[in-house]
Amino acid sequence: MEERPKLALIDADFLVYRVGFSCKDETEQIAKARLTEMLTDMVYIELKCEDYEAFITGKTNFRFGIATTHPYKGNRKDTEKPPHYEALRHHLQRLEAKMSDNQEADDDVAIASTKYIGWIVHVDKDLDQLPGWHYNPVKKEEYFVTEEEGLRSFYAQLLTGDRVDNIIGLHGIGPVKAKKLLAKATTEQDMYQAVTKAYDLAGEPPERVLENGQLLWLSRHEGQRWEPPHEA
Repeated sequence: MEERPKLALIDADFLVYRVGFSCKDETEQIAKARLTEMLTDMVYIELKCEDYEAFITGKTNFRFGIATTHPYKGNRKDTEKPPHYEALRHHLQRLEAKMSDNQEADDDVAIASTKYIGWIVHVDKDLDQLPGWHYNPVKKEEYFVTEEEGLRSFYAQLLTGDRVDNIIGLHGIGPVKAKKLLAKATTEQDMYQAVTKAYDLAGEPPERVLENGQLLWLSRHEGQRWEPPHEA
């Protein structure tokens, strides 16, 4: 079996929410202590890593300009932030977490995952498009994603959309139907053609495929935006 990675690449946004809501009746000091404990336990005890890189999402995001059909994360305006929200974000930075710039923490994790062999630590299915070792610290679940599995995950999301981020897919297509539509695809070009055919049958313009693709795709290097695959 391939050697387990010694580095953890963490989409740390979830830590702020998980710790914040669990400490709603606690002081800021206790909340910070619990965040430190959760982070260090996850990295050094659960994964037995030697180091970590953690990322949190900043204020700016290129996706807001791309989303013309439906406002990106437009369904989150009234979402409750956890207690100690800003304090915990500042505390993560004191623990050497990096703030993203014009993108999201999961983009930073994706970029880092192309540079280093490390655990991709997250609770968000969006990151399943990334090949490599994955760890869900809430479920305590380890799994490996191949290149093909990562592509299938991305193209399946192009069909289903992402309600959490207000990315609207095709009506009536959930994960099971998306899997069936992609079942016969053996290459990325096949997957893309299956998706564009489904959009066309649904009466959706091809521009929607590009828009959703650029909203869902995680950048693999700075400034990267998803483009449809070229025909072989």
